Formats: sequence, structure tokens, C-alpha cells
Amino acid sequence: MMRGPRFYAIACRRPDGAVVVHQEPVGATLLGKLGWLNRPFLRGTLAVIDSLALGTKALAFAASVQATAEAEASAAAARAAGKEPGKNDLTDLAIGVTLALSLAIGVALFVALPTALTQLVQDTIGARSSLSRNLLDGAIRIAIFLIYVGAISFMRNIRRVFEYHGAEHKAINTFEKGRELTIDNAMEESRIHPRCGTSFVVVVLLAAIVVYSIFPRPENALIRIGLHLVLLPLVAGCAYELIRLAGRVRNQVLLRIFVMPGMWSQQLTTREPTRDQVEVALEALRSVIRSESSGSCAES
Repeated sequence: MMRGPRFYAIACRRPDGAVVVHQEPVGATLLGKLGWLNRPFLRGTLAVIDSLALGTKALAFAASVQATAEAEASAAAARAAGKEPGKNDLTDLAIGVTLALSLAIGVALFVALPTALTQLVQDTIGARSSLSRNLLDGAIRIAIFLIYVGAISFMRNIRRVFEYHGAEHKAINTFEKGRELTIDNAMEESRIHPRCGTSFVVVVLLAAIVVYSIFPRPENALIRIGLHLVLLPLVAGCAYELIRLAGRVRNQVLLRIFVMPGMWSQQLTTREPTRDQVEVALEALRSVIRSESSGSCAES
């Protein structure tokens, strides 16, 4: 998936090898209605919504392309056998339930679980001050994230997702260097990029330690979890501005040091892609570039 200021495009390869591209104006989505959030220190919240909304839409489109191809093959086989073809529809309800479940798991893993573990071990290790407990919270949160990502990377389908993630970065790096958007040029580029969503997540986790340490730490675990959730927009806002600044001034040592853990984490969430995968990423990028240049959705 590639997103520009006004348009985004999703490219997906069908089982028959053809690349299908879907494109929409960003303004036609929920994000367009939340344009008032596109302000300093509010943009982080918009970035989170952007990732959830467009990411879910991209996954739904990819699943639909594959399901349609499989349904066509099944229908052809059923007709050949003299049977009635069945239906295989991916409903909005299924997508919504998946998104809600993902959010619930995210809150449980990265908010509730670190708080519970800190509560469990804080007296044993002598973490008595609010600062030391917040630091412990943050360390546990980051460890859970890295262990989780490392564990799922062993799954074959997730590994392919990470390869496509690397292909997106290679395509963007090729474009930002002003090189011709060819497969050969893209394959030479790095699969790491400073404005990656993984970097954003890691910087959010680091920024959370700082922001949560400024505020009092309630003893009641439920109140503390609620406070952390309320402060998430502020945390996301601070993290996003740092990532944005780091992407624009890559030679600033202090900024590079702060975002470096996020860059390192991309070694887990990206893999070297194949030429076929880079081709798909380039198709999505070209589609967005054409639309941004013409001001309207371009056919692909």
C-alpha cells in the first residue's frame, strides 16, 4: 500500500500473476473527515487512525482479491462437476470484528499486561518510586513488543507480509532518491526507512516512558491503565513529531540516536523481498504518483 497527500493505492497480485490496483482519494475516507487533526502534536493520533483504517482496508482488499480468485476457481470446478457454485463473501462485519479484536488484544498486551507484571515484581526488585516503576513498565512493554514481533515472524504468511513491507521501503527509497522506478534500482535500495510504522511504534513506546513519568502514578491498577489510555494521543503526538523531524533532518545526531531503536526494529518487521514483490510495490507507488500529478484517480 502507498499513501500520498491526497490519494492512496493498494496493489495486490492475483494467483494468476496479474497485479490488481485499487485507488481512492484519502478525502473520501474517514481520514478526510478528520482533517482537523492534521496539526502539530495532533497528527500522531491521525497517524494511528490512518494506520488502522487504511491498513484494514488494504488487508480487506487483498483478502477480497484472493477470495474472488479462489471463488472463481471453485465455481468453475463446481460447474465442471455439475454442482451449484457456493458463495465466499468477506463482510464488513467480519472486518469490523477483526479490527475490534485486534485493538482489544493490543490494549491487553501493551497496556494491561505490562502494568500487571510491574505490579507483580516491583517490590521484589525494589522499584519503589513512580519513575522506576514507569521505567520498568516501559522496559516490559518494549520487551513484549519485540518478543511478539520476533515470534510471529516465524509464521510463513507473516514472513511474506514482512517481505512486502521491505518492498514498500525499497520503492519509497528509490523514489526519494530521484531514481527511475525500476525493479533493478529498487532492489539495490535499503529495506529500512526512517518514517516506517515500526519506527513509529518503537518511538511511541519510548515516548510513553517519558510522558507517563511526568504524571502521577495511581496505585489502583485500573485507574492507572485508564490514565495511560487517556494519555496515548499525547504520546503518539510527541512520537510522530520526532519521527517527522528525523525524516527531514537525517543528519542530526541526537534525533538519529532517539529514533535508532525504531530503525533497528525494522530488522524484525522487514525482510528482503523478491523481484515480484518489489514489482507490486512499484505499481502501487506509480499509481499514487500519477494521481497526485493529475489531481484525480488514475486508471492502472
